[in-house]
Amino acid sequence: MKTLKNTLYFSFIIILFSCFEIKKSDNPNPIAVMAYYMAPRDNYKPQDLPLDKLTHIIFSFTEVIDNEMKFRNFASGEKLTLLVEQKKNHPHLKVMIACGGWGGSGGFSDMAATPENRRKFVESAIGFIKEYNLDGMDMDWEYPGMYGAGNPYKREDRENFTHLMQELREAMDATGKKLVLTFASAGWKNYYNYVELDKVMKYADYMNVMTYDNVGGGTPYTAHHTNLGWVKPEHVKDTPAESITEEWGYDLDPRSAEKIINFCIDKGVDPKQIVIGGAFYGKGWEGVPSNNNGLYQSHEGGIRVGSYSTIIEEFENKNGYVKYWDPIAKAPYLYNKEERKFITYEDKMSIKLKTEYAIEKGLGGIMFWQLSGDAEKDGLLDAIHEVVSEQ
Repeated sequence: MKTLKNTLYFSFIIILFSCFEIKKSDNPNPIAVMAYYMAPRDNYKPQDLPLDKLTHIIFSFTEVIDNEMKFRNFASGEKLTLLVEQKKNHPHLKVMIACGGWGGSGGFSDMAATPENRRKFVESAIGFIKEYNLDGMDMDWEYPGMYGAGNPYKREDRENFTHLMQELREAMDATGKKLVLTFASAGWKNYYNYVELDKVMKYADYMNVMTYDNVGGGTPYTAHHTNLGWVKPEHVKDTPAESITEEWGYDLDPRSAEKIINFCIDKGVDPKQIVIGGAFYGKGWEGVPSNNNGLYQSHEGGIRVGSYSTIIEEFENKNGYVKYWDPIAKAPYLYNKEERKFITYEDKMSIKLKTEYAIEKGLGGIMFWQLSGDAEKDGLLDAIHEVVSEQ
């Protein structure tokens, strides 16, 4: 009898631990790893994507057209179908759809303005999710109540965005599936004056904070565009960046991922709902003086830089460009003294630090724009995966 009891006991223990193993394998990552993804026009091979290193992939973009969520290009639907088919080999992966984007947010304000228009959009979104067998959607309205890429906007967008998110959440829950609802938020404080953050976060699973584009070609001085480290005004003191901002009549208030993440947490957002952003592309300027290796200097205009893969193939310690590291910003940059050109970008070290920060801070995850910009081998996603795998 004692032997039988022992056998049953150990059998129970084995089954119990087997259940824990199954649960662990279903969610192998300590944080979400989300890739925004724009499929290439040609040579589209979703089966070759590094889907095993992602928890979510967000296919981009649909738009608001006639108050419905639609693709502008029919071929996008065919590509999304092929991507969803990859789930048979990657059952852990959640495939989502993004609506909007910088150049595709023109229809949001009018759609969200009335209950009838919102109902039409929500019904189309749920129909879209069902048609393509998706796991959720990302609202990328750039921006409620604010000027974006020439998009219409209204004062009422603030409240209407809340209504839209609530109605999407309710409709998604009514499907009986556990669908994911996220939204892309800006990486600067003023955005949050136009969003009812405390209310919206009741309906969103995650807020994907775009901690990139901190500066651009129109910024009157060079700086980091996707830095993690908290750069403060005293760190930029006695540079042209300080004098230029004084001349333009506004306070120097450098942006950073650490700064805006702390701001959101102080506003009451649960860290587990915050997803930090990485940039798989760079920005640059020309006509940049050599002082401080071009950092925080004046310039003569922006230049096109391209993806991370382009940067490491053509610029990183090549063709006259020298790589530097800013320990305060926790970010790399390149300077070409002969051509007087400056490039700000994300590298493997900076994206590792962002991933470590997300884990240490208890954030929901890390996302990036966008997957097609990565190097084919030893890229930024590999660096993220290395950190996540060590946890």
